[in-house]
Amino acid sequence: MDGLIAFWQETGIANFTLGQVVMMLVGVVLLYLAIAKKFEPLLLLPIGFGAILANIPNAGFTDEGGLLYFAYHVGIETGVFPLLIFMGVGAMTDFGALIANPKTLLLGAAAQFGIFATLIGAIGLNLLPGFEFSMQDAAAIAIIGGADGPTAIFLASKLAPELLGAIAVAAYSYMALVPIIQPPIMKLLTTPAEREIKMEQLREVSKKEKIIFPLMVLGMTILFLPAASPLVGMFCLGNLMREAGVVDRLSKTAQNELINIVTIFLGLAVGSKLSADQFLRVETLGILVLGAVAFAVGTATGVLMAKVMCKLSGGKINPLIGAAGVSAVPMAARVVNKVGLEANNQNFLLMHAMGPNVAGVLGSAVAAGILLAVLG
Repeated sequence: MDGLIAFWQETGIANFTLGQVVMMLVGVVLLYLAIAKKFEPLLLLPIGFGAILANIPNAGFTDEGGLLYFAYHVGIETGVFPLLIFMGVGAMTDFGALIANPKTLLLGAAAQFGIFATLIGAIGLNLLPGFEFSMQDAAAIAIIGGADGPTAIFLASKLAPELLGAIAVAAYSYMALVPIIQPPIMKLLTTPAEREIKMEQLREVSKKEKIIFPLMVLGMTILFLPAASPLVGMFCLGNLMREAGVVDRLSKTAQNELINIVTIFLGLAVGSKLSADQFLRVETLGILVLGAVAFAVGTATGVLMAKVMCKLSGGKINPLIGAAGVSAVPMAARVVNKVGLEANNQNFLLMHAMGPNVAGVLGSAVAAGILLAVLG
């Protein structure tokens, strides 16, 4: 009889709490979104599965010495995983559109306004009962507006590790919802005539320019914002390996095997922070709301800046490309192209939108560096 009692006490049924059950259901929802809806499946699938593993009673996944414990402390707490992801993204990025039309850097910068507006909003939430966001918490939440998952994880791990799970889930969820969130904002802020504007074909960019560009970006970062150099530096390293043409094996590894392996463990490590005691709090709802606001404001300010540039250029710039200033690469650029084609079936904006899109990656990294330098 004692043996049966001891066995019963070790079962999951006897040890489940309501919070653990709820969080496992959250994990199942993330798996559904990844598999059935194909919303950011490369990360939502391991995050969702990690959430399930983290809430299994007596399994020890997140206890000291457990798999998820080491995945988080080795890869996330140190910032290594987001930096390796940034190197892989750099190796997959073509800066040609940005180099051919450097004015689009302004659009990448304008779209980061959502980050700083949301920083104020997060502090404002403290006026409501149940919210106690510090400046560090507010900065980590605000970076969701950059629509860059690795940057959000990197900054949250440095400034607000206790909010990491909610911030990561919000960041990747809104990135996955780009095709739903952005078009209404783009159409609201532009006229049919503006959406029909056809832009001139971009000039061809030389190999030498593509090699010099990442070195120049890194040099500017070192001089003016060293705090952003971890993210920008790894991004530029990956891009230089791509463009140099002498380390194809390294470039392909960064684009494929390395980034895939890191993505698996990054997702599991983020999922490990979706435990009931850390996620089921009123602050989580605030993070989800603020993340949506940040993303919407970033999209809007990018479009508004593009409208200004359209006026100054005499109608040569389609304001839609400003929406690609958020750094969800290349999804935001594809959404711009789709909305442009709806207005004019001969209006191909994809390459033009890639300029502000990759500028947004740099912009979000710079914004993270500024927040880290001021608040870290």
